[in-house]
Amino acid sequence: MDTGQQLMYHKGVTTAALPLGNGQVENWDDSGLADNSQQTDHTSTDIDTDDIIQCNRVKNGTRMVVHSKDATKVKPGDQKTLRRLAQNREAARKSRLRKKAYVQQLESSRVKLVHLEQELQRARQQGIFIATPGDQGHLAVGNGALAFDIDYAHWVDEHQRLLNDLRTAINSQMSDSDLHILVDSVMAHYNELFRLKSIGAKADVLHIHNGMWKTPVERCFMWLGGLRSSELLKIIKNHLEPLTDQQLMGICNLQQSSQQAEDALNQGMEALQQSLVEILSSTSLGPNGSGNVADYMGQMALAMGKLAVLGSFLHKADLLKQETLEQLQRILTTRQTARALLVQNDYISRLRALSSLWLARPRE
Repeated sequence: MDTGQQLMYHKGVTTAALPLGNGQVENWDDSGLADNSQQTDHTSTDIDTDDIIQCNRVKNGTRMVVHSKDATKVKPGDQKTLRRLAQNREAARKSRLRKKAYVQQLESSRVKLVHLEQELQRARQQGIFIATPGDQGHLAVGNGALAFDIDYAHWVDEHQRLLNDLRTAINSQMSDSDLHILVDSVMAHYNELFRLKSIGAKADVLHIHNGMWKTPVERCFMWLGGLRSSELLKIIKNHLEPLTDQQLMGICNLQQSSQQAEDALNQGMEALQQSLVEILSSTSLGPNGSGNVADYMGQMALAMGKLAVLGSFLHKADLLKQETLEQLQRILTTRQTARALLVQNDYISRLRALSSLWLARPRE
């Protein structure tokens, strides 16, 4: 650098000293400094307003410092820079607030996800099927079937607690009046299951019909979203001896009427399935199919309507199961009803245990 010219920099502000004929050094005028300040406004806007903007002036060998907080020395360009800095500070503050809100939202979502994973793990430990990717039930999260699975897991927990209380009451020779209260609680809890199934069927009728919320072995005995009432009556009757002749006759008649209602529902289901076959095969199939999009969409619309009818069959089957339990309670005494509820629960528990053993079997 030439000894006659001195360049001074401070945070992007340059002041050049020009040599004069008398050897003294004179600074550029104030207008040059203001222009340079305007250029700095476009290139560096992240300067803290607490910083000191220094302008070095050298005259007669003396250095002068001008402080930015001196209101009498602030240039128009400096005012614009300060406004820009204030705007940047406000934008940074809002950005920090948005970031804080986003982090809080992520944390809330993480807590909800952990809670849902715990619910699913509990359901799996109880042997309840939870749809996984690749299964037909993978849409359960969106249509409410998964919510039913979780509600059913809670129902199983509460049902087991009620049955344990009932078992303890029978073994302790509790009075019939107190035992009757426990029996009514179990019956009311079964009604709650039918209510949950009705809600689940509205969300995904196939999920309820196919018993995807049951264990694999239970699904082998499924009939319209549950076990056949006639089969349960047969099991209960064999474990309630001694029965009076009138009670035995009442159970046999109830079993026969349940069987007839089940047969009627089976005929309706067969007719529904046949109707679906006819709808889906009404036009050409295979490589010679016409591929008419309008015909195809019409077929799918009719088929969807038929599938919706499946919900009414599930509702009628649950009504049959509910009425069978209520009639059985009227036939038996309070203590016999309590034993019948335990017999039914023990049978279902063995189905679940068998399913767990099957899933845990050694595999080659």
